[in-house]
Amino acid sequence: MAKMVCMYSRIVEKISSRSLLRRVLCSPLACLLLSCGCIFSPNVSNAQVASSSLALVPMPREIHERALLPLDRGISISAPGHDKEDKFAASDFVETLKKRGIDARAGDKGKVKIVLLRLGTKKADEILARGHVNFDAAMHDEGYVLLSEGNTTYDIAATSAGLYYGAQTIKQLVVGSNGSGSASHGPNAVLHGVLVRDWPAMKYRGLDDDLSRGPVPTLEFQKHQVRVLSEYKVNIYSPYFENTLAYVNNPLAAPPGGAMTRDDVAALVRYAQQHHVTIVPEQEAFGHLHHTLMFDTYSQLAETAHGSVLAPGQPGSLPLIQQWFTEIASMFPGPFIHVGADETFDLGKGQTKARVDQVGLGAVYIEFLKQIYNTLAPLHKKLLFWGDVAMNDPELVKTLPKDMTAIAWEYGPHPEGYDKWLLPFVNAGMETWVSPGVNNWRLVYPDFNASLDNIQRFVSDGQRLGSTGELNTVWNDMGEGLFNMDWYGVLYGAAAGWQLGSSSIPQFENSYGQVFHGDATGKINQAQMELMVAQTTLKNAGLGAASDRLFWLDPWSAEGQQISAKLLPVVQTMRVHAENAIVLLDQARAAGGLREHDALDAMEMGARRMDFLGYKFEAAQEMAGEYTRAYQEQNDPKGKHDVARELWTISGANGQCQDLRDGYGLTRDLYRAAWLRENRPYWLDNVMAQYELAMQLWIQRGIHFDAVKDQWSDTHTLPKPEELGLPPIAPQPGSAAD
Repeated sequence: MAKMVCMYSRIVEKISSRSLLRRVLCSPLACLLLSCGCIFSPNVSNAQVASSSLALVPMPREIHERALLPLDRGISISAPGHDKEDKFAASDFVETLKKRGIDARAGDKGKVKIVLLRLGTKKADEILARGHVNFDAAMHDEGYVLLSEGNTTYDIAATSAGLYYGAQTIKQLVVGSNGSGSASHGPNAVLHGVLVRDWPAMKYRGLDDDLSRGPVPTLEFQKHQVRVLSEYKVNIYSPYFENTLAYVNNPLAAPPGGAMTRDDVAALVRYAQQHHVTIVPEQEAFGHLHHTLMFDTYSQLAETAHGSVLAPGQPGSLPLIQQWFTEIASMFPGPFIHVGADETFDLGKGQTKARVDQVGLGAVYIEFLKQIYNTLAPLHKKLLFWGDVAMNDPELVKTLPKDMTAIAWEYGPHPEGYDKWLLPFVNAGMETWVSPGVNNWRLVYPDFNASLDNIQRFVSDGQRLGSTGELNTVWNDMGEGLFNMDWYGVLYGAAAGWQLGSSSIPQFENSYGQVFHGDATGKINQAQMELMVAQTTLKNAGLGAASDRLFWLDPWSAEGQQISAKLLPVVQTMRVHAENAIVLLDQARAAGGLREHDALDAMEMGARRMDFLGYKFEAAQEMAGEYTRAYQEQNDPKGKHDVARELWTISGANGQCQDLRDGYGLTRDLYRAAWLRENRPYWLDNVMAQYELAMQLWIQRGIHFDAVKDQWSDTHTLPKPEELGLPPIAPQPGSAAD
């Protein structure tokens, strides 16, 4: 039977079609296996057994269900001893459940009890011995045991971090809430009793958050990010800076109102420490420095005039880096600094051209990276750098200091694996981290089809090749990304970094809505699937995922017409899936008890933008066809009475020009509200200006068609379609023009 179950799990894991997956999961074999609690996580060691169908992210290595405990008479949590971090874990647990409307309290007076115990205390040792549970050496730093006996669940760990992570799992084991929002009315929640042994596969589990390409989060939202990340056992938050960290010694580049200050950093670091999260600053120190090098104070340091790459060999380059990172080291107490050093595209095209021609691009790059290392050595920090440039010269990589950490990054799905991004550093004896991506950049909604596959395979390959860390990434290229859209990929990244081997995508997809949003209906999971299918529909038509470029593109332009030819055959399918997502989200909200409402609103906005993108191309094509028919019918005695109606359809009450104006206006309002829930006002107007331009385009076109209506009324003549900017439309069969 066990062999059959494992084979079934592998089959399920390989299924790419979501509809097919649902059919398989509803099959008699699946029902049998689920009913007997025998589904095992695929692609993991024998020690990693998921013998329950509980919704958990990440899924623990070993879990066995025990009794279900109703919380109608409350739940208490206690942390015996005097450790402040353990006390914080207990108080944080209480506050979380109170927000769900559950009667939770500190101490031991609830009917159901949670007790946090340190390994080595008499009580903890008694519990483990009685349960015949081993606490292995591998579990020491961040591992934990959960053991339910009667009405009490014990959280046992060797460290405060382990106890904290155990408490986060217990939070997920509490299912249900008080729909009224008031604990005094008595919740309908229950706690799943369990036996769990759990510890991470990777020591470092992080997220790189782009703060330099548009949106800059508020301090409060960054605290929210840190808190949520810690709940899913992420222990690194890495803000990415090109010019958005305010330096005392180099203040020019940081935009007023759009940069983290020293006070912001201090507050975030204090907050993160409570949640066992290390803030790892990334300041670009080689490429991606245009916003500094555009100032003439620094222009002589640029490889090319006002370019993006800091020129090696310029006397001021290393002192500038030293100034930056000396301030960084004074603000961020963690053990790491990240110097970036990726995508140095201008290198060798300006000041270093002669040197590159002489010794080669790779040699100049590696030489400067080693100089950066030596310059920053007195700070006594572990130096992280992106591996995309150095990997191209494996022999030169072997000359890098062995205590540097290479972060290999690649964001596309690669069924053949990711070894080539890691092996140049592994073979050189260097520590590596893997860096997949959420695939949110330049899209109206993230492409989670691509990101989940990328994260799963890259992290699994990294673990196989000895990588010690994962740094998942979100990027805001073109400045329109909203973090509240990204949680699905961010939390799957958290699961992949914690879990051993290949983290199950179906298990995550079936757990996300309940774990993150408290959704008992499954509607939010379905809504995510609908949006993923909508993205796949576009990609199958050769258009890629739903991009910002398509959202802003004029469908009557030459490029717009090329896109229309591919999009129109599939646009209805794409729109229906996006609209299904909107309906499912509304149904989930109606059921009540949800959490993370801002993320749901952002998801709905993404669905509405995707739907409007499709409607824009439909309406533009319909308008062109309607006007072409009107133009062809103007001299046809049988058809000319329809001309006024067709013109009114294009621009009138509920006209299509007005539809497109209104669509951009609605999504503008939704976007602005979503932006301000997480970001500072800085940079927002750059996006708002695009909405205004798009609205103005269709307002002006509506005015032009109103003039055409007047011309028809006065003279019964119409201008040629091309005079109005309309694309050519083939004559309609049976028209006067045939």
